[in-house]
Amino acid sequence: MAIKQARGALKTARCLCALPMCAAYTSSMSDACPPLPSPAALAALRISYERAELDEASAPAAPMALFGQWLAEAIAAQVPEPNAMTLATVGADLRPSTRVVLIKGIDARGIVWYTNYDSRKGRELVANPYAALQFHWVELERVVRIEGRVSRISDSESDAYYASRPLDSRIGAWASPQSEVIPGRGVLVANAVKYGAKFLLQPPRPPHWGGYRLEPDNWQFWQGRKSRLHDRLLYTQQADALWLRQRLAP
Repeated sequence: MAIKQARGALKTARCLCALPMCAAYTSSMSDACPPLPSPAALAALRISYERAELDEASAPAAPMALFGQWLAEAIAAQVPEPNAMTLATVGADLRPSTRVVLIKGIDARGIVWYTNYDSRKGRELVANPYAALQFHWVELERVVRIEGRVSRISDSESDAYYASRPLDSRIGAWASPQSEVIPGRGVLVANAVKYGAKFLLQPPRPPHWGGYRLEPDNWQFWQGRKSRLHDRLLYTQQADALWLRQRLAP
């Protein structure tokens, strides 16, 4: 009922044209002020989490086992993009940034994704090799947070994964100067045509593109519960490589 009321309230949301973002929007896009949800409408958006529980007494001693179980359940539940994760990095200027990437590998060494080494995240990982990942499986009312040190994977691993990608994705890795300012989409299209003609069906892996691996030393598992009394389990790696499991207050 609360969700339905909130959605109804959104229809009558007020416009805050004094906000800089609204002023920029109206000056560049149209004279009409875009509607923004009212504080009341946003406050009314709430649900009660009651799907499952997370008990430290029955949770695995190693976090990778619990993560594997939850990831498998997310895939089986056919949640949208269960392999999507938010990657947070911090550069030399100490400003944090986030973006969504896709997990493409997982084993005892850690979690792997692929990207452009010259992108903002790549530059920030050079300045500060520590990062955080977060999976949010909304339909299962679950969140997993992972922290650790990041390093590039081997060239042979990156080559093998790159070769498995569809041809247009391999060309796209050459065509996009990721995180750089470009005058328009035409630049990407022109680059794709250029590199497609140059490499035909066998584009090599770009030297600026490859994989990273985060080696976890801290995991948090969050299971939504009723009355906001959520379950949170923290796993911290100890000096002997074993994991200390503790419950955190929500």
